[in-house]
Amino acid sequence: MPPVRRGRYFDQSPIWLVTGYDEALAVLKDPGSFSNDINTRKDAVDVLAAAGLPDDVAPYLSQTLGAYDPPDHARLRRLVSREFTVRRVESLRPLIQTMVDELVDGFPDEPFDFLERFAHPLPVRVICKLLGVPDEDTERWRTWSDGLTAPDPGAMADSARGLVAYMSELIERKREDGDDRLLSALIRVRDSDGDRLTDRELTSLALTLLLAGHETTVSVLSEGLLLLLNQPPEQERLRGDLDAVPAAVEEMLRVAGPAEIAPMRYAKHDVELGDVTIRAGEPVQVVYATANRDPRRFDAADSTVLGREENPHLAFGNGIHYCLGASLARAEADLSFRTLLTRFGNLSVAATADEIRWQPGAARRLAALPIRATSTPARH
Repeated sequence: MPPVRRGRYFDQSPIWLVTGYDEALAVLKDPGSFSNDINTRKDAVDVLAAAGLPDDVAPYLSQTLGAYDPPDHARLRRLVSREFTVRRVESLRPLIQTMVDELVDGFPDEPFDFLERFAHPLPVRVICKLLGVPDEDTERWRTWSDGLTAPDPGAMADSARGLVAYMSELIERKREDGDDRLLSALIRVRDSDGDRLTDRELTSLALTLLLAGHETTVSVLSEGLLLLLNQPPEQERLRGDLDAVPAAVEEMLRVAGPAEIAPMRYAKHDVELGDVTIRAGEPVQVVYATANRDPRRFDAADSTVLGREENPHLAFGNGIHYCLGASLARAEADLSFRTLLTRFGNLSVAATADEIRWQPGAARRLAALPIRATSTPARH
């Protein structure tokens, strides 16, 4: 299969598909040749309409960090990065661990759905706490967040409207009565020129953080656990060496990354990529899922090697649009798998491969993951 070839988007619009690792990396790291700006292009593929989002809320989900070029992107990233830092995420680790423990404490003795009991609720609780969403509203956020990836366009539209309306109201509340959480910090933040985020930018960024911090982590927790459960010897190896968990998480991200495709880009001028010429204005779709399995870049590319030492995967993208939620997803996955391996001496899938259900639609995501978790005495 050529690393760059012609294809079609979900709405059948003609696009270029970039499936090779080196070619994908070249696109991601070259904003001078490939534009992310889908908001000012009249000829842009309407990715949100193709996903079923209504016109009244689509701008809030399109005007995100991933949909801007420099200098607009640099301005937004600079303002957000002043508050959404690795240090802030690291400071959340004790809180994340408490949330992990609370959810694990509720695991039943009989088989249960890991997505329902753990993979869905944990990321929403974390991102809500990070942003400053009141605890009593967390369940509503979870319902809306789940709905945004639902195959039903009506459910997706209702969830999008609910989130936008709620976030606009919450911003007003935080403006009147702020706290030390991220949303209040973003409302207050200014750069050296006195620039600050508009209400629409705040709403869009908060929704970006929700999606980056939720769906990203749901995928690595659920599909990552499935990969681990299919390799019992690796479970034992990791139980004996918990410091190897971060490397295992990176392999989970490579094999079952949270995003299969990158945001759409457009060639700013004629570009030679691979063995083809992409003309100015043509849409370009980087496919993370195939780039991360390129045998030219990864040994045993189609195998899950949880002890892989070198793993420069593209699960979170690369370049100036590198995923804002990457450090948060890694922290949640690291703490979750350490806890699961420590607390349970036997973790297994409670269904056959044919019984594992996947969500319908273009994205490959688990709909349910029935597992058994048998407790074990603490190691000494």
